[in-house]
Amino acid sequence: MGTASVEESKKRPLVFAYYVTGHGFGHATRVVEVARNLILAGHDVHVVTGAPDFVFTSEIQSPRLFLRKVLLDCGAVQADALTVDRLASLEKYSETAVVPRASILATEVEWLKSVKADFVVSDVVPVACRAAADAGIPSVCITNFSWDFIYAEYVMAAGNNHRSIVWQIAEDYSLCEFLIRLPGYCPMPAFRDIIDVPLVVRRLHKSRTEVRKELGIGEDVKIVILNFGGQPAGWKLKEEYLPTGWLCLVCGASESQQLPPNFLKLAKDAYTPDLMAASDCMLGKIGYGTVSEALAYKLPFVFVRRDYFNEEPFLRNMLEYYQGGVEMIRRDLLTGHWRPYLERAITLNPCYEGGINGGEVAARILQDTAYGKNYTLDKLSGPRRLRDAIVLGYQLQRVPGRDLCIPDWYANAESELGLRTGSPTAATAENNSLTDLYPQDFEILHGDCLGLSDTLSFLKSLAGLDALVDSPTKTGKHTIRERKAAAGLFNWEEDIFVARAPGRLDVMGGIADYSGSLVLQMPIREACHVAVQKIHPSKQRLWKHALARQQDKGQGPTPVLQIVSYGSELSNRGPTFDMDLSDFLEGDEPITYEKARQYFARDPSQRWAAYVAGTVLVLMKELGIHFENSISLLVSSAVPEGKGVSSSASVEVASMSAIAASHGLNISPRELALLCQKVENHVVGAPCGVMDQMTSACGESNKLLAMVCQPAEVLGLVDIPGHIRVWGIDSGIRHSVGGADYGSVRIGAFMGREIVKSIASTLLSESLSTNGSHPDDSEECGVELLQAEASLDYLCNLSPHRYEAMYAKKLPDSIIGESFVGKYTDHRDSVTTIDKTRNYGVRAAARHPIYENFRVKAFKALLTSATSDDQLTALGELLYQCHYSYSDCGLGSDGTNRLVQLVQEMQHSKASKSGEGTLYGAKITGGGSGGTVCVIGRNSLKSSEQILEIQRRYKSATGYLPILFEGSSPGAGRFGYLKIRRRNPPKQN
Repeated sequence: MGTASVEESKKRPLVFAYYVTGHGFGHATRVVEVARNLILAGHDVHVVTGAPDFVFTSEIQSPRLFLRKVLLDCGAVQADALTVDRLASLEKYSETAVVPRASILATEVEWLKSVKADFVVSDVVPVACRAAADAGIPSVCITNFSWDFIYAEYVMAAGNNHRSIVWQIAEDYSLCEFLIRLPGYCPMPAFRDIIDVPLVVRRLHKSRTEVRKELGIGEDVKIVILNFGGQPAGWKLKEEYLPTGWLCLVCGASESQQLPPNFLKLAKDAYTPDLMAASDCMLGKIGYGTVSEALAYKLPFVFVRRDYFNEEPFLRNMLEYYQGGVEMIRRDLLTGHWRPYLERAITLNPCYEGGINGGEVAARILQDTAYGKNYTLDKLSGPRRLRDAIVLGYQLQRVPGRDLCIPDWYANAESELGLRTGSPTAATAENNSLTDLYPQDFEILHGDCLGLSDTLSFLKSLAGLDALVDSPTKTGKHTIRERKAAAGLFNWEEDIFVARAPGRLDVMGGIADYSGSLVLQMPIREACHVAVQKIHPSKQRLWKHALARQQDKGQGPTPVLQIVSYGSELSNRGPTFDMDLSDFLEGDEPITYEKARQYFARDPSQRWAAYVAGTVLVLMKELGIHFENSISLLVSSAVPEGKGVSSSASVEVASMSAIAASHGLNISPRELALLCQKVENHVVGAPCGVMDQMTSACGESNKLLAMVCQPAEVLGLVDIPGHIRVWGIDSGIRHSVGGADYGSVRIGAFMGREIVKSIASTLLSESLSTNGSHPDDSEECGVELLQAEASLDYLCNLSPHRYEAMYAKKLPDSIIGESFVGKYTDHRDSVTTIDKTRNYGVRAAARHPIYENFRVKAFKALLTSATSDDQLTALGELLYQCHYSYSDCGLGSDGTNRLVQLVQEMQHSKASKSGEGTLYGAKITGGGSGGTVCVIGRNSLKSSEQILEIQRRYKSATGYLPILFEGSSPGAGRFGYLKIRRRNPPKQN
């Protein structure tokens, strides 16, 4: 074909088939902009959508627009306006897109050919890419997220049977030519190439003045637009929700909904961009449409978090980076405490200056690509795709109930925004010597830093908070928002109490703790610091919404608990929490633990506060403590979450230690650990044993804490011989004792105990009836054993040989919950509940603690035996046996298995055999199902080199560089507490 004919062909109108996901209106509204620009360029656009016609026809009146009402995916199904139902989302997707997949593909291929489509565009329907490929038509996706990333977390709640959905979606996406990526994007490794475009934003039709004139609203009236896309069920808006003189424009209200006089119901087809631009701020939930248009029109956005929609953290980061967002606590939304948030919002000056013509840019790229131009040229780098893939891998290994974790090297829109994440404490410590970190700003009135660099760093970070109060505009772009919240937390003229509690490495014992085993635990170097100030309510500097809540009650100053937690940037949770301490009371008595769990469950983005605030309730209930003053509390933890090194226990122990110190409570480390276990069991609702809290509270640096968990008898400290060294290696797979697998194995163990007791009772009755009243000595001994086993309090009190001789063959492999309850009534575990429809593994779950208790005893004895290669080999073998016993219980994982295999390969390599062996054993730790592996070896330079080699090989195989846990530090009891006071306190505002 000659040049002239090529140019002639480029002028011909094109036919675009544009597929729109069934998730919300936000996708449809941005599709409108791209489609409008394609039509302006003279092309036909067939939109395949489930959205109402008016969304498109109100903006595009053209015979070149064709609407086809078909729903090919469902997006995320919402349980209510703020909560995604993960299981229902997967089931609906399966019903909509998986079961009828073959017929969908056949229908779409035929339709694409019938309309003579030149190009397929998808936002962001997976099957559209496959249909295009089958029809021989090129396709492109336009989006800020993809459904493989969103659904990756959901499959962990649903089980592996849904995992194929994620792979199928990713495979479909991989068939498109490239991705046109919008700002505020999530990791999307399925796409081969990427082109970034500006925000896609709907244009304005009317000016602010024109809109207000049509509505009859003067310029002096403050307007908030309530833009929820569906309001919480049963929610009744009240006049007092708004500040005096304000008006609220309500989107999406039902026809029957009655509104107060200061709320104005908008028509269903009202053009939202014009109304947004005429408003002073917006209240709603985060989505691409709301965030992009808020940024484009410089409209302050008061947002409430949604649960389990993983697009949100990335959009939220972008919104807050451009100083356009204020987060509202869910309970304040529902109870009407809006005023402080709205008043804060109108003081913001959103600063987004980027392009808002993404629709035009995207349309031009689509047109040129359809005409044959190559835009990509491998723009998406290999490292970039790898990072995205690792984040997706994180999602696919998450445990239900855990927040979204974004690794610290991955930041939202890093090329565009240059954001960082991470602990401010850790960032402060970089490139500083101990001399530089010496806390000159504080006078230490009690306690000793013990030379701990992390404590010195924390104090320096604490001292720097007042600079944010004095100069909030000079915080720099890397200051994370929780530091701003912390800046106003303390009264610098009052004393502050600081406690420190480390995480722990489970060397031996693990999940046998709840069955009464001996355990050996080592406190790690990483720790949580908590700073607490007890202060009279009249002197506490309350956040505006907390102050407004008190004022609304018509009371004077009353005790309030205010918490700031560093690290919220790494997961989808709020950085602050506050509550009236009276919320923990019914009359003069503390509320029940059940009501406390319900209290913290109301807002999943603040559920983390149960670990901290729960310590207050436990002190009230268990020790009868009355808190008459307010409490301000700052949490800064370097213990990584979800790695199986007791991040939750370190937070609980540090929090309770600091609160106890500030209130003059003398609680022994052992008692404090038991109280903290109650926080986790009864307030958080996680069925953990006590070894984590006990190690964090009672441990000593470079020693193993030996404890019999019946319930918590500390036997003492066991020295780690100088020639032996212990490491922890993180698998990169998140772990949680609140996960379903840990709980089911625990239930199976308790079921096993009850079955053993029942068998023993039967055997005892038969023995007594057969032998009469005069048994000989051997028979009497057997009777005594059966009597003890018939009333067995802990499985670990049953020896392995008795288990094998009397019970092993009589225990079922598994049992349905209903069958067990029908025969044995209850498993007698106060912190777990049997699901009658579930099948529980019994034999492996019961066998593990019986043998583990023996292994731990042997391990402890070997540590004090003569130094030899046989000693190290035997210690390592015990670790290996423990690891495979975990796997028999169903608590293994691919990542931890791979690490253990790498240790074995290193141990049995020719180099190790020819020389002096260095690594001897490894095992999964803690609750299992991921997390960290414990490795034991010779304390030598060569062993450290081999650990680093394992780290390198694991990264090469998985793309994930494991965290190494090396070293140890003292427990909270040994650290005690610091009582500090500013030497030259800044003036309080």
